[in-house]
Amino acid sequence: MLDSIDILKRNTLSVTESRKAILDLFIDTDGALAHADIEKNISNDFDRVTVYRTLQTFFENGIIHQIPTTDNTVLYALCKDKCEAGHHHDEHVHFICNLCDKTICLDEVTVPQVKLPKGFKPLQKAMVVKGICAECKN
Repeated sequence: MLDSIDILKRNTLSVTESRKAILDLFIDTDGALAHADIEKNISNDFDRVTVYRTLQTFFENGIIHQIPTTDNTVLYALCKDKCEAGHHHDEHVHFICNLCDKTICLDEVTVPQVKLPKGFKPLQKAMVVKGICAECKN
């Protein structure tokens, strides 16, 4: 099982209460989180700027990855072991449920290769599928 202190130490980051609280929230949550979700679910001891900086630090160190949305908000989800500082390898499909609005990383479903025309250089691949999740279907 993932432990927030181990993740912080593995990434040579200082262990602070805000980092532990935010990382614990990601570990305990099934699905992706928006900045507002994080603010709502952690202690009032951490202001908006602290949350923002912590998310940026986690993203830059390959601890979390960003998920595109249709309304231009940013969602974040915990990276798997392959990500590292400056190099995200979370090229899996993200599923958004139309009923419960949960965004789920489908780690086992990879984004297909896209052959781009000559002269184009891809920097990031993302794929979002919308539908009804397994929990809502039942």
